[in-house]
Amino acid sequence: MGTKFAEITIKNSYDDGKVREGLIDQLDVSSASVQAVVDTGSMSLVVNEELQQKLGIKTMRKRFAYVVNGQQSPCDETEPVKIYWKDRYSALNGAVISGEKTVLLGAIPLEDMDLMVNPVTRELVGIHGDSVECFAY
Repeated sequence: MGTKFAEITIKNSYDDGKVREGLIDQLDVSSASVQAVVDTGSMSLVVNEELQQKLGIKTMRKRFAYVVNGQQSPCDETEPVKIYWKDRYSALNGAVISGEKTVLLGAIPLEDMDLMVNPVTRELVGIHGDSVECFAY
């Protein structure tokens, strides 16, 4: 099928909480728009070290992740982030794999946002339509 990329915005969830509490302005939320590899064979979100620093997201714990060659690789699990694609979002922890350069969007955030890769057009689309109101729970 080839490699599919999607432009997503990632925000620091704790900054969003500070906005709701009136501690900071919406313009002060740490965020970045990036081209992410859409990988339906991977589980979660992988961010690189540069993005982790830019967003100010801290490491919660050390873990191991299985990478494409089947080997276990040490990684850092981040505190929660919010991922936005068009009018949809998902909140979850990310993984930071040392030396990784790309951002990877896996099956869990795709499912949470009710998204899939259309096998014919190879576009990222809503599973139950394009409207955000069409989520399946």
